[in-house]
Amino acid sequence: MVGILLIALPVLLLGYSYVGYPLLLMLAGRFRHAPAISATDPPAWPRISIALPAYNEQDSIAGTLEGLLQLDYPPELRQIIVVSDASSDATDDIVRRFESRGVELLRLPARSGKTAAENAVFPRLTGDIIVNTDATIRILPGSLKPLIRAFQDPAIGVASGRDLSVGDLHAEHNRAESGYVGYEMWVRDLETGIGSIVGASGCYYGIRRHIVDGNFPAELSRDFASALLAREQGYRSVSVSDAVCLVPRARDLRTEYRRKVRTMSRGLETLWFKRHLLNPFRYGSFGWMLWSHKLVRWLSFPAMVLLPIGLVVLSSRSNHGVLGELVVAGGLLCGLIGFQWPSGRKMPALFAIPAFTIASAGAAIEAWGQALRGVKSATWEPTRRPQASA
Repeated sequence: MVGILLIALPVLLLGYSYVGYPLLLMLAGRFRHAPAISATDPPAWPRISIALPAYNEQDSIAGTLEGLLQLDYPPELRQIIVVSDASSDATDDIVRRFESRGVELLRLPARSGKTAAENAVFPRLTGDIIVNTDATIRILPGSLKPLIRAFQDPAIGVASGRDLSVGDLHAEHNRAESGYVGYEMWVRDLETGIGSIVGASGCYYGIRRHIVDGNFPAELSRDFASALLAREQGYRSVSVSDAVCLVPRARDLRTEYRRKVRTMSRGLETLWFKRHLLNPFRYGSFGWMLWSHKLVRWLSFPAMVLLPIGLVVLSSRSNHGVLGELVVAGGLLCGLIGFQWPSGRKMPALFAIPAFTIASAGAAIEAWGQALRGVKSATWEPTRRPQASA
């Protein structure tokens, strides 16, 4: 019985968070329909501010700014400002070359982290809608207006873009990330259909200015918190399928591992900071979705360590346990080989999914360890991605 319970717990957590939860969203969508996101232009476009935190992005910042300047939006209603988090390379000099084209630069005197940089730039933002993006992604030229159209609904406080994971399958090890990102976007579409997503894309999202907290704790995740802040003020948050941004995959799993640890540990701290929103009796379906999409999913990967323990217990009483141990051991071996696969060499498909799973599980365990120990870090090392091209 003990062995079965140890095996069942991670299986149930993973099954609910990745299969059961979307199925329940689909079922709920049959009975509850949120208002559709507007597909028509507003009578007058609002003024927007595009905020771009950057730290040592000399290799990508020029291409990113060129892409932002090419977005289909009235230039007189668009502010673009780069917040340099005390960059020590040529980032600032490159940004200054764009000042004649309307790009502003705010340089922080000391490195403070992404959230602190967004806090610092907030008083200088002039837009009614604040659009947050990253230095290594590319927003498609026609993808800004669909994001802003969503705000014609006065009940919408946050509009999140649609991430499209791109990269060179022959040169990278992280191709399983594309499937995961596609799955995540599908779940957000289901959440939007019944009301609200519970976290925006850190790469590309817009938020009403008056919802923004200009003094948000620097060690927390603002993109995740944006939907939480909106819900506290009575707004819903949506995913806009036509607001596409290209997100280059990290070329190796070790880089992706570090990103996942950082993202999840900050997410856990943010969820704890806003833990009252987990109460479904007060916040209805939003509380249930927050439990399901975030907390249960984040618990499922650490729970995977119980699986081999349960198989060991079971194998002492049944040959089925031995067979299960062999399957798990084989998957673990494939994952470890894939995780250590030499950079620049194509990884066989046999290793791709096990390696991605091990990276995700390991990152979750480390992130939980940091959160439980109270380890907090405001500064961030941006994920170095290949330059995206539209």
